[in-house]
Order: sequence, then C-alpha cells, then structure tokens
Amino acid sequence: MKQQFKDRSTDATENIQFPTLPAKRSETEKMKAVEWLGTKSVRVSEVPKVEITDPQDVLVKITGTTICGSDLHLYHNLFPSGSMHKHDILGHEAVGIVESVGHQVKNIQPGDRVAISFDICCGQCQYCQREEYSLCDRTNPSKEMEAFYGSRSAGIFGYSHLLGGYEGIQAEYARVPYGDHNCLKLSGKLPDEVAVLLSDVACTAWHGNELAKVG
Repeated sequence: MKQQFKDRSTDATENIQFPTLPAKRSETEKMKAVEWLGTKSVRVSEVPKVEITDPQDVLVKITGTTICGSDLHLYHNLFPSGSMHKHDILGHEAVGIVESVGHQVKNIQPGDRVAISFDICCGQCQYCQREEYSLCDRTNPSKEMEAFYGSRSAGIFGYSHLLGGYEGIQAEYARVPYGDHNCLKLSGKLPDEVAVLLSDVACTAWHGNELAKVG
C-alpha cells in the first residue's frame, strides 16, 4: 500500500504524460452538448465541435446517451468548491458511430459502432495491467484529488475537474482518449437504449454483485 501511494504521489504526477486537455475544438463546426452553468442549472447549448487531439484518440458521433444518478452530484454542486467550471460539458454514458481515429489507433475504425467506457484508462500502466482500470494512473492529472483523498482515480468523462476535467459525452460528438481501450465494439443487433448500459451502469452493477458475492 505504501508503494502504491508513492507511485500515485504529486511528484509522480509531474512526470506522467496525460491526454491533452482541453480537447481541440473545430473553428468552423458546431455540436450540441449539455453544459453545466451552476447549481441546479444545465442547458443544451451549441458549442464548437470536439476533434481528434492526441494520436490515440477516437472521435465518436453519439447516437444514444443517458443521465446517470451520479450526475445529480454535479447538478446539485455537491463536489468541492472549484471542481466544476461554468460551461463544462456533462455526461459519461453513451454509444455511437466512430467518425475518425488518430493515427496510433489500431483496433477501432471509422464506421464501428461502439459503447464508450465512463472511466478512461490508458491500458498500459500497472493498474491497467492488473485490470484495475478505474485506478489508471495516466488519465487524471488532478492534484486537487490527490490533496483531498491521498491518491487519484482514473479520469471520468464529464465528471468535474477532480476527475480530470474531460469534456462529457452528453453531446453530439465525443473525443475518446486511448480509443483502443475505451471503446467497445457493439453488435448491430443491440438497440442504443440497451447498449448504452454497457458504458457504466451494467458494468458497475455486475462489479457490485461480484464484490457482494451475490449468487
């Protein structure tokens, strides 16, 4: 445990190359997205479209998204002061069609239908190698989270700057860092309203049942 916290210290954070934030935005194209404006204040706005920013990024045209119960923590502004910024895009559960990929992406292609993982992993760090993806050491640069909790979790789409400050995916387009690891190819037979459960809630529920040794 001591070694784990040492590896996840602020000194270690200084030497990690995290995904570029914020994402690159188009100068000409727009998209609709759900923005956080303050306590109990959100709206659908037209904003510059997100674009491929890093070589391992995937750009997804969203066809289905949903609201998570944990989004209520943001809606009611229950996170520590300064964790949310006005005009942050919300959302961490979505499915869609891949529009384009960075030149280092190997397994995802334009036209693939995918579910997007709510948490963002690199697929390479010691935690990812142990399949502890929510602890990924290379996707959440928040020193504030280290100060509050003593370590960092993985980054999460649209879930405050404590969790990385990533643009959320309650939007027409999503930029997905480390796309090979954070996009799950889908069968064409699964409707969006079922497939979107694979982004978060079905996986979280399964994990909870495993921890509780249900069945």
